[in-house]
Amino acid sequence: MFLRAVLRNLQAKRKVIVGGFYVSEKGFSRSFSNHVMGKNGSMDNTTQLKVLSLRECSYLDYHGYHSARHHVCEEKSSSVEESLDPFSLVADELSAVGNRLRAMVVSEVPKLASAAEYFFKMGVEGKRFRPTVLLLMASALNAPVVQGATEGVFHGFSKELRARQQSIAEITEMIHVASLLHDDVLDDAEKRRGVGSLNFVMGNKVSVLAGDFLLSRACVALASLKNTEVVTLLATVVEHLVTGETMQMTTTLEKRCSMEYYLQKTFYKTASLISNSCQAIALLADQSAQVSCLAYDYGKNLGLAFQLIDDVLDFTGTSLSLGKGSLSDIRQGIITAPILFAMEEFPQLDDIINKGFDDPSNVDIALHYLGKSQGIQRTRELASEHANRAADAINSLPESHDEDVLISRRALVILTERVIKRTK
Repeated sequence: MFLRAVLRNLQAKRKVIVGGFYVSEKGFSRSFSNHVMGKNGSMDNTTQLKVLSLRECSYLDYHGYHSARHHVCEEKSSSVEESLDPFSLVADELSAVGNRLRAMVVSEVPKLASAAEYFFKMGVEGKRFRPTVLLLMASALNAPVVQGATEGVFHGFSKELRARQQSIAEITEMIHVASLLHDDVLDDAEKRRGVGSLNFVMGNKVSVLAGDFLLSRACVALASLKNTEVVTLLATVVEHLVTGETMQMTTTLEKRCSMEYYLQKTFYKTASLISNSCQAIALLADQSAQVSCLAYDYGKNLGLAFQLIDDVLDFTGTSLSLGKGSLSDIRQGIITAPILFAMEEFPQLDDIINKGFDDPSNVDIALHYLGKSQGIQRTRELASEHANRAADAINSLPESHDEDVLISRRALVILTERVIKRTK
């Protein structure tokens, strides 16, 4: 079995590193921290350094299981990283999920079918980051079946349960792609995932209808699970997506320059989908309320970290590496974390933002101040804070000696590191 082979390789190297948490955070309001990050995460603006509580957990070395404290290491063993690739662990399942997604978006209207499958086609299906997270979360939480184990890669787990959790991955991806189609219409985007955006290729009307069609197919798949708690979670995600996009469209100048407002909007637009989907995975596995909350916390903080790095890359990346236009947010007047942090150092940016960015020279001025500021660095630090919190959630899960569970948990921690280091 592939996962056990990986674990044996890690055991032989006597290196299994899991995360710990010395973090820095700036510019948060207490009210939003309590709302989105939890009471333990609240900070005022004068806080420069916070040490999050370290929890004991078990890790596996060559001789067995030992209790250890966790540390997030900047320099990881390259051999461990190569041996344990999160995407490779679920590659076969991702392929099956992709095939089912293409089958699910078939329509009797050829044009609608072509539009709906536009971003599910081979080569443009994206990183499949969310399905990977959810499949790994399923393995990280599932209790092994003692008798009657089924065949397959995850033969320690119930085949029926695994199929239902795979459905969550498929539903989540359909909701995500639907939101991209709608966002591209609202943003007049011309590129997505390195190709022409659907609205650019087929027009706004078809793109909107394709997004609606994907949402309807996601609803049908969701209803088939016959779990009202899960239905409620995923319905809330759709509400949050609409709320977040509306917040972005209708903000006053004061709110546009508020870190609290920005983070709340970011939670709605990005983190809610991952957090609620992770919690749905836990609910399907009949996990306790505590474990479900930890799954939710992982997805929430991973999603926030992911978007914060996205906002950095909008300034530092290239159109080629991003698969879409760079500087797209600021050109649309969308103020993100790097600029918000830069404003704390250079208050004169307020006047530039007040004038708007229809004039390209104002964009250049804002970029000048951003380059002189610590805005990029502080955004990366904030992303690292959330990545550490996500890793903390995984390391706080109940102890397990099951090999597949341990490997999947380690892979989820590795994903938090990759989110911070990614360049596209």
